[in-house]
Amino acid sequence: YQPKYAFAASTALSVEALVRWVHPQRGFVPPLAFIPFDEQTGYIRRITLWVLERAIRQCADWNRAGRAVCVGVNLSARDLLQHDLPEAFEAMLARHGCAACWITLEITESAVLDEPAKALANLARLRATGCALSIDDYGTGYSSLSYVRQMPVQELKIDRSFVMNLLASPADEIIVRSTVELAHDMGLTVTAEGVETEAILRRLGVLGCDLAQGYFIGRPMTAGDLEGWMDSSPWAVPGHHRGD
Repeated sequence: YQPKYAFAASTALSVEALVRWVHPQRGFVPPLAFIPFDEQTGYIRRITLWVLERAIRQCADWNRAGRAVCVGVNLSARDLLQHDLPEAFEAMLARHGCAACWITLEITESAVLDEPAKALANLARLRATGCALSIDDYGTGYSSLSYVRQMPVQELKIDRSFVMNLLASPADEIIVRSTVELAHDMGLTVTAEGVETEAILRRLGVLGCDLAQGYFIGRPMTAGDLEGWMDSSPWAVPGHHRGD
Protein backbone atom coordinates (compact mmCIF):
# COMPACT_ATOMS: atom_id res chain seq x y z
CA TYR A 1 0.00 0.00 0.00
CA GLN A 2 1.42 3.39 -1.02
CA PRO A 3 0.10 6.39 0.93
CA LYS A 4 -0.97 9.74 -0.46
CA TYR A 5 -0.43 13.11 1.23
CA ALA A 6 -3.43 15.44 1.48
CA PHE A 7 -2.64 19.14 1.09
CA ALA A 8 -5.89 20.18 2.81
CA ALA A 9 -7.75 18.87 5.85
CA SER A 10 -9.03 15.35 5.30
CA THR A 11 -10.77 12.86 7.54
CA ALA A 12 -9.36 9.79 5.80
CA LEU A 13 -5.96 8.67 4.57
CA SER A 14 -5.87 7.61 0.91
CA VAL A 15 -3.62 4.76 -0.20
CA GLU A 16 -3.15 2.78 -3.40
CA ALA A 17 -3.01 -1.02 -3.34
CA LEU A 18 -0.10 -2.24 -5.48
CA VAL A 19 0.69 -5.85 -6.36
CA ARG A 20 4.26 -6.99 -5.69
CA TRP A 21 5.76 -10.41 -6.48
CA VAL A 22 8.63 -11.83 -4.44
CA HIS A 23 9.65 -15.09 -6.13
CA PRO A 24 11.28 -17.79 -3.93
CA GLN A 25 14.19 -18.18 -6.37
CA ARG A 26 14.25 -14.98 -8.43
CA GLY A 27 13.53 -12.58 -5.60
CA PHE A 28 11.65 -9.37 -6.36
CA VAL A 29 10.00 -9.40 -9.80
CA PRO A 30 8.93 -5.88 -10.89
CA PRO A 31 5.33 -5.44 -12.10
CA LEU A 32 6.45 -4.50 -15.62
CA ALA A 33 8.03 -7.96 -15.88
CA PHE A 34 4.74 -9.81 -15.42
CA ILE A 35 1.68 -7.53 -15.65
CA PRO A 36 1.90 -7.00 -19.48
CA PHE A 37 2.14 -10.79 -19.95
CA ASP A 38 -0.87 -11.30 -17.69
CA GLU A 39 -2.84 -8.73 -19.69
CA GLN A 40 -1.99 -10.46 -22.98
CA THR A 41 -2.96 -13.91 -21.71
CA GLY A 42 -6.08 -12.82 -19.83
CA TYR A 43 -4.68 -13.93 -16.49
CA ILE A 44 -4.89 -10.32 -15.32
CA ARG A 45 -8.55 -10.91 -14.39
CA ARG A 46 -7.58 -13.43 -11.69
CA ILE A 47 -4.89 -11.09 -10.36
CA THR A 48 -7.29 -8.14 -10.27
CA LEU A 49 -9.95 -10.10 -8.39
CA TRP A 50 -7.31 -11.35 -5.93
CA VAL A 51 -6.00 -7.82 -5.29
CA LEU A 52 -9.52 -6.41 -5.01
CA GLU A 53 -10.52 -9.02 -2.45
CA ARG A 54 -7.46 -8.43 -0.28
CA ALA A 55 -7.65 -4.63 -0.54
CA ILE A 56 -11.35 -4.53 0.33
CA ARG A 57 -10.84 -6.84 3.30
CA GLN A 58 -7.89 -4.77 4.57
CA CYS A 59 -9.77 -1.50 4.08
CA ALA A 60 -12.71 -2.82 6.11
CA ASP A 61 -10.36 -4.06 8.84
CA TRP A 62 -8.67 -0.67 9.12
CA ASN A 63 -11.93 1.24 9.34
CA ARG A 64 -13.37 -1.18 11.91
CA ALA A 65 -10.23 -0.63 13.99
CA GLY A 66 -10.81 3.13 13.94
CA ARG A 67 -8.32 3.99 11.19
CA ALA A 68 -10.08 6.01 8.48
CA VAL A 69 -8.47 4.76 5.28
CA CYS A 70 -9.64 4.81 1.66
CA VAL A 71 -8.00 2.36 -0.74
CA GLY A 72 -7.46 2.67 -4.51
CA VAL A 73 -7.20 -0.41 -6.74
CA ASN A 74 -6.13 -0.50 -10.39
CA LEU A 75 -8.30 -2.01 -13.14
CA SER A 76 -6.90 -2.97 -16.55
CA ALA A 77 -8.66 -2.44 -19.87
CA ARG A 78 -9.51 -6.17 -19.91
CA ASP A 79 -11.03 -5.91 -16.43
CA LEU A 80 -13.20 -3.02 -17.51
CA LEU A 81 -14.82 -5.10 -20.25
CA GLN A 82 -15.88 -7.92 -17.90
CA HIS A 83 -19.66 -7.69 -17.63
CA ASP A 84 -19.78 -9.38 -14.24
CA LEU A 85 -17.14 -7.15 -12.60
CA PRO A 86 -19.65 -4.80 -10.87
CA GLU A 87 -21.50 -7.76 -9.33
CA ALA A 88 -18.23 -9.36 -8.19
CA PHE A 89 -17.13 -6.04 -6.68
CA GLU A 90 -20.42 -5.59 -4.80
CA ALA A 91 -20.22 -9.16 -3.48
CA MET A 92 -16.73 -8.48 -2.08
CA LEU A 93 -17.91 -5.30 -0.37
CA ALA A 94 -20.80 -7.18 1.26
CA ARG A 95 -18.61 -10.14 2.22
CA HIS A 96 -16.14 -7.98 4.13
CA GLY A 97 -18.47 -5.25 5.39
CA CYS A 98 -16.66 -2.54 3.44
CA ALA A 99 -18.42 0.68 2.47
CA ALA A 100 -18.18 1.33 -1.26
CA CYS A 101 -17.17 4.96 -0.62
CA TRP A 102 -13.93 3.71 0.97
CA ILE A 103 -12.80 2.25 -2.38
CA THR A 104 -11.51 4.02 -5.49
CA LEU A 105 -11.14 2.10 -8.74
CA GLU A 106 -8.36 3.46 -10.96
CA ILE A 107 -8.34 3.11 -14.75
CA THR A 108 -6.06 4.48 -17.44
CA GLU A 109 -7.55 7.03 -19.82
CA SER A 110 -6.91 4.73 -22.79
CA ALA A 111 -8.82 1.82 -21.20
CA VAL A 112 -12.06 2.81 -22.92
CA LEU A 113 -10.67 3.10 -26.44
CA ASP A 114 -11.15 -0.47 -27.71
CA GLU A 115 -14.84 -0.81 -26.83
CA PRO A 116 -15.94 2.58 -25.47
CA ALA A 117 -19.67 1.81 -25.21
CA LYS A 118 -19.09 -1.34 -23.15
CA ALA A 119 -16.35 0.24 -21.02
CA LEU A 120 -18.40 3.37 -20.25
CA ALA A 121 -21.45 1.27 -19.40
CA ASN A 122 -19.39 -0.79 -16.95
CA LEU A 123 -17.92 2.37 -15.42
CA ALA A 124 -21.44 3.69 -14.84
CA ARG A 125 -22.44 0.42 -13.15
CA LEU A 126 -19.34 0.49 -10.95
CA ARG A 127 -19.96 4.11 -10.01
CA ALA A 128 -23.55 3.21 -9.10
CA THR A 129 -22.21 0.97 -6.32
CA GLY A 130 -21.04 4.09 -4.50
CA CYS A 131 -17.30 3.75 -5.10
CA ALA A 132 -15.13 6.52 -6.56
CA LEU A 133 -13.47 6.31 -9.97
CA SER A 134 -10.09 7.74 -10.95
CA ILE A 135 -8.24 8.26 -14.23
CA ASP A 136 -4.69 6.98 -13.67
CA ASP A 137 -1.55 8.17 -15.53
CA TYR A 138 -3.48 11.13 -16.95
CA GLY A 139 -1.74 12.79 -19.88
CA THR A 140 0.04 9.70 -21.26
CA GLY A 141 -2.84 8.06 -23.13
CA TYR A 142 -4.32 8.77 -26.52
CA SER A 143 -7.88 9.48 -25.53
CA SER A 144 -9.50 12.84 -26.10
CA LEU A 145 -11.26 15.08 -23.62
CA SER A 146 -14.53 13.94 -25.18
CA TYR A 147 -13.97 10.55 -23.52
CA VAL A 148 -12.79 12.04 -20.24
CA ARG A 149 -15.92 14.13 -19.89
CA GLN A 150 -18.09 11.04 -20.48
CA MET A 151 -16.37 9.01 -17.78
CA PRO A 152 -18.13 9.21 -14.38
CA VAL A 153 -14.86 9.87 -12.55
CA GLN A 154 -14.08 11.89 -9.43
CA GLU A 155 -10.29 12.09 -9.70
CA LEU A 156 -7.44 12.66 -12.15
CA LYS A 157 -3.96 11.35 -11.37
CA ILE A 158 -1.24 13.31 -13.16
CA ASP A 159 1.41 10.95 -14.51
CA ARG A 160 4.83 11.01 -12.85
CA SER A 161 6.50 11.97 -16.15
CA PHE A 162 5.07 15.49 -15.75
CA VAL A 163 5.81 15.71 -12.02
CA MET A 164 9.38 14.46 -11.54
CA ASN A 165 10.96 17.38 -13.48
CA LEU A 166 8.39 19.94 -12.40
CA LEU A 167 10.92 22.40 -10.95
CA ALA A 168 13.33 22.16 -13.89
CA SER A 169 10.86 22.16 -16.77
CA PRO A 170 8.57 25.17 -17.30
CA ALA A 171 6.62 23.12 -19.84
CA ASP A 172 5.89 20.43 -17.26
CA GLU A 173 4.74 23.04 -14.76
CA ILE A 174 2.37 24.50 -17.35
CA ILE A 175 0.92 21.03 -17.98
CA VAL A 176 0.47 20.34 -14.27
CA ARG A 177 -1.05 23.75 -13.53
CA SER A 178 -3.41 23.53 -16.50
CA THR A 179 -4.46 20.00 -15.58
CA VAL A 180 -5.20 21.03 -11.99
CA GLU A 181 -7.29 23.98 -13.18
CA LEU A 182 -9.16 21.88 -15.76
CA ALA A 183 -9.88 19.11 -13.26
CA HIS A 184 -11.11 21.53 -10.62
CA ASP A 185 -13.35 23.23 -13.18
CA MET A 186 -14.82 19.77 -13.86
CA GLY A 187 -15.31 19.18 -10.13
CA LEU A 188 -12.55 16.57 -9.89
CA THR A 189 -9.84 15.94 -7.30
CA VAL A 190 -6.23 15.90 -8.51
CA THR A 191 -3.46 13.56 -7.37
CA ALA A 192 0.14 14.03 -8.53
CA GLU A 193 2.24 10.85 -8.86
CA GLY A 194 6.02 10.54 -8.73
CA VAL A 195 6.66 13.04 -5.91
CA GLU A 196 10.24 12.35 -4.85
CA THR A 197 11.33 15.58 -3.12
CA GLU A 198 9.84 17.97 -0.60
CA ALA A 199 10.47 20.88 -2.98
CA ILE A 200 8.26 19.28 -5.63
CA LEU A 201 5.59 18.52 -3.05
CA ARG A 202 5.51 22.12 -1.86
CA ARG A 203 5.33 23.42 -5.44
CA LEU A 204 2.37 21.14 -6.11
CA GLY A 205 0.68 22.68 -3.08
CA VAL A 206 1.16 26.15 -4.57
CA LEU A 207 -0.32 24.93 -7.86
CA GLY A 208 -3.45 23.75 -6.05
CA CYS A 209 -2.98 19.99 -6.20
CA ASP A 210 -5.16 18.03 -3.76
CA LEU A 211 -3.10 14.88 -3.13
CA ALA A 212 0.50 13.79 -3.71
CA GLN A 213 1.90 10.28 -4.05
CA GLY A 214 5.51 9.18 -4.36
CA TYR A 215 8.64 7.89 -2.65
CA PHE A 216 9.17 11.13 -0.71
CA ILE A 217 5.87 10.56 1.10
CA GLY A 218 6.14 6.81 1.38
CA ARG A 219 7.17 3.78 -0.64
CA PRO A 220 4.74 0.88 -1.17
CA MET A 221 4.62 -1.06 2.08
CA THR A 222 2.81 -3.88 3.83
CA ALA A 223 -0.34 -3.20 5.84
CA GLY A 224 1.59 -3.49 9.10
CA ASP A 225 4.32 -1.12 7.94
CA LEU A 226 1.69 1.35 6.74
CA GLU A 227 0.14 1.41 10.20
CA GLY A 228 3.56 2.28 11.62
CA TRP A 229 3.89 5.02 8.97
CA MET A 230 0.47 6.43 9.95
CA ASP A 231 1.57 6.67 13.57
CA SER A 232 5.01 8.19 12.95
CA SER A 233 5.25 10.06 9.63
CA PRO A 234 4.52 13.80 9.57
CA TRP A 235 3.19 13.31 6.03
CA ALA A 236 0.32 11.26 7.43
CA VAL A 237 -1.00 14.58 8.77
CA PRO A 238 -3.03 16.54 6.17
CA GLY A 239 -1.68 20.05 5.62
CA HIS A 240 1.69 19.30 7.25
CA HIS A 241 3.53 21.24 4.53
CA ARG A 242 2.01 24.46 5.87
CA GLY A 243 3.42 23.82 9.34
CA ASP A 244 -0.06 23.25 10.82
